[in-house]
Amino acid sequence: MNETIYKAGFWSGLIAFISTILFDIVQLLQLTGDIKYPWDEILIYGFSLCIVIPFLIEMLALHHIASMEKKFWSHGALIFTIMYVVFVTANYVVQLATVIPATLTGDADKIDVLIQTPHSLFWDFDAMGYIFMGLATLFAIPVFKKQGIEKWIRYSFFIHGFVTTPLIAFVYFYPTYSEKLLLLGFLWAITAPLAMLLLAIMFKKGIQKVTIS
Repeated sequence: MNETIYKAGFWSGLIAFISTILFDIVQLLQLTGDIKYPWDEILIYGFSLCIVIPFLIEMLALHHIASMEKKFWSHGALIFTIMYVVFVTANYVVQLATVIPATLTGDADKIDVLIQTPHSLFWDFDAMGYIFMGLATLFAIPVFKKQGIEKWIRYSFFIHGFVTTPLIAFVYFYPTYSEKLLLLGFLWAITAPLAMLLLAIMFKKGIQKVTIS
């Protein structure tokens, strides 16, 4: 197996993990009021954008190391990952490049439809992104063995897909939004980076095996 694929999977997974942790920290600082607009949103959307491509590459690497009989599942996971990438990238870029600058110049009323507020267009984009990430982890579960580090990846992907993702959907689509409701989705701050990190560790072990052989 090509060592480059394992290295790409490891480094991209590590970057995705670190970016997710930084996102979690800024989200907490925003909730506690320790960081204010516009820097709270700039950092939240910025770190969120830093997760996107690394996570995509990590899942692409997973597809390429999957055995032939399991490539249906890894391919499905990759497709759902791409759908996640499309939705969230559209949202994050619009918020960073259009919405935040417009609000700082007093032109927010001109781009009202683009602002991510509860149950707005880009709120739904964000929700679908998280849901497709969850579906990606669910589809990838059969790729992993039930032993060693892969067993723990299966567990983390299962919890992220079957527990965290429904909670995320509930938070986003519940008719009435509140910060208390938002706390239901905080499990994502644990399961998402954990899944990315465990997968990165698996790739690291793969690098070591390829090097030894």
